[in-house]
Amino acid sequence: MAASLAEPGQRLLARIVDTLIVGVPVIVVVRELVSGHTVDVVAPPVVAGFMLLYESIQLALWGRTLGKRLAGIEVVLAVPGEQDPTGNGGESARLGVLRAVLRAAVYSLPIAARPIPVLGLLAGVFWVANAGLLYEGVRRQALHDRLAGTLVVNRALPDSSAS
Repeated sequence: MAASLAEPGQRLLARIVDTLIVGVPVIVVVRELVSGHTVDVVAPPVVAGFMLLYESIQLALWGRTLGKRLAGIEVVLAVPGEQDPTGNGGESARLGVLRAVLRAAVYSLPIAARPIPVLGLLAGVFWVANAGLLYEGVRRQALHDRLAGTLVVNRALPDSSAS
């Protein structure tokens, strides 16, 4: 059975869940260790580093983060030259460490730039443009998907009542 491409809403849900899973605990710890205005400078790079590790490890091992599991989606290798990705949405092969790190880095590293005024503004513009690329083309690939050669597909959990 062919996989269908993930909807933008599913991807947003996964991103929100993953950000909460990583961001909230990291910020709580940073606030305990750092005081005053320094928190605003220290927290973004620390969150970015943990997001990079969190996403890279899970994508390399399983093709999914906890948020993507909840949303029923998975990151797969894009089939080069495939025009209709719903015909064979992607290969089931693991992404590999380098591809997973590249994909995660393109999305998470701009978080580290937030405390630097001009770079923080550019990071915000980047995130909007990155998400906007989902609506360009038939493959629904954001920039981090295009650079890493990945697609995000539906992979709902198998129905346990089926025998």
